[in-house]
Amino acid sequence: MRKFRFRKLIPAAGVAAGAAAVLVAGAPLASAGTFDGYHSHDHRTEIIQMVAKQTQTASIDVGKKGHSLGDQLVIAEDLYQNGTKVGDHSVVCTYVHISPDALQCLGTFSLPQGQITGQALLHLPAASAVDVAITGGSGAYSAAGGHVHTVPAGTTERHLTFSVTR
Repeated sequence: MRKFRFRKLIPAAGVAAGAAAVLVAGAPLASAGTFDGYHSHDHRTEIIQMVAKQTQTASIDVGKKGHSLGDQLVIAEDLYQNGTKVGDHSVVCTYVHISPDALQCLGTFSLPQGQITGQALLHLPAASAVDVAITGGSGAYSAAGGHVHTVPAGTTERHLTFSVTR
């Protein structure tokens, strides 16, 4: 198993993705309904602020020894709002390109009212702020779409802004 510099883990952690909507007192920001003759488009967007605090990380060297395609980063975080833990987040990022490095990251936010999934392709070195696509969810979030904007706030903490459409 090889070790990664901790700073490299933080941007990767930020790409895994997801959002929390109903749980965290997010009021609807916008609501728009249109009719194009075939489909009615009625989407509601909720903006939610959270803080993610990294609790565990691991790097996994698979296949060819050393830095190679298929190697993975695994990251776990606790999620907070207003200082109260409201859930947790996990993400697995797989190296899909070497030199320049690129990671495909898939993540899940677990909250009392359901889970939200997301994914992103990260080109390293990653930008300090990363937007992650919300790909779906379960429970109260079964129709979730949108994105999550992640911004590092130190070495083990990130600020998250979720824009959840349903």
